[in-house]
Amino acid sequence: MLSVKPSTGLEGFLRAEARSAPHSGIVAVAEHARGRPGVIPLWVGEGDLPTPDFIREAAAESLAAGHTFYTWQGGIPELRAALARYYERTFGRPFVPEEFIVTGGGMQAIQLALQAVAGAGEEIVYCSPAWPNISAAFAIPGGRPVPVELDFSENGWSLDFDRVEAAITPRTRALFVNTPANPTGWTADHETLKALLDLARRRGLWIIADEIYTKFFYSGARAPSFIDIASDEDRIIYVNSFSKNWAMTGWRIGWVRIHPSLGQVFENLVQYSTSGVAEFMQRGAVAALDHGDGFVAEQVERARIGRDVLGKILGETGRIRLTRPDGAFYLFFAIDGIGNSHDMAVRIVDETGVGLAPGTAFGKGGEQFFRLCFNRRTDHIEEAAERLVVWIRKTG
Repeated sequence: MLSVKPSTGLEGFLRAEARSAPHSGIVAVAEHARGRPGVIPLWVGEGDLPTPDFIREAAAESLAAGHTFYTWQGGIPELRAALARYYERTFGRPFVPEEFIVTGGGMQAIQLALQAVAGAGEEIVYCSPAWPNISAAFAIPGGRPVPVELDFSENGWSLDFDRVEAAITPRTRALFVNTPANPTGWTADHETLKALLDLARRRGLWIIADEIYTKFFYSGARAPSFIDIASDEDRIIYVNSFSKNWAMTGWRIGWVRIHPSLGQVFENLVQYSTSGVAEFMQRGAVAALDHGDGFVAEQVERARIGRDVLGKILGETGRIRLTRPDGAFYLFFAIDGIGNSHDMAVRIVDETGVGLAPGTAFGKGGEQFFRLCFNRRTDHIEEAAERLVVWIRKTG
């Protein structure tokens, strides 16, 4: 067994892009205080509920039945059919199983989409602040992620289309659009989505649509989607995950939705990466889709309450800049007088026991902000907000 030793210089022989892959600023704060008694951990993007019994039982039954062999690259037929049914319920029109490819989590869905449309020396344009894995996943193989900063005002976060178009170069291959967005909660309306789609059509670009938080929308049954306005021939790849809706973050199972003509290409990309997702996990995912609508609705309502509680309590300090997010389950807020949010996030968890993600982790435009996940039991949200209020007033 190898022991950990001081650097031997081997790192210098690795690819520069691999060496420069950033350590997650979210993980750094979490590692600093993980397991500490009394900490309320609001730093990562997951709730505090375990995966529901009906999902776990379906997976356990499959495992007990011996479903432990190699399986379909694109996903078991039952899961792809369940995804088509779920989309029909969600969007009110028919879908076919061939539109869906099962992946090893939302992260792999993003990686496959990026691999399919852009590579080394090419560019993608995305909205920032953003979940840091997007840009890192593209930079590691040699791509150039180009951030376009969202504007923040008392009316919320907004996108400047002129800025998006100015970021496009001859090397740009795709727009990466996450809405509802992590971490800001920015949610594009249909007019905004139409403008982005028109831009992509005009400039010959792909759109990678990250719609993981579609159901976490607080002004209707779901958020607006490119599906509402796009044609079948538009160059759009949709990425999604079971993690958020069905409390399955640790399962690492997601999907891409594509035009059926691209199915073999994406099955090949799965083959040469993970070679597929374990069948017993997929059986659990079938149960989530077919029987989980009520659980999803309960989670969304729980998050809505957490959002409103936070806004009320933190807003009373007079020192916090925030807007109530339309979607996702994060509060992205700034505290007057505080600059470097990474250093301050460490101090806050040390002095209050509230674990926040520093906005520095989310790139351009996030430096002065903190992200707080409010998809949690209400008493924890209230306690966290009250601890933060006491700290803010003491540090005033």
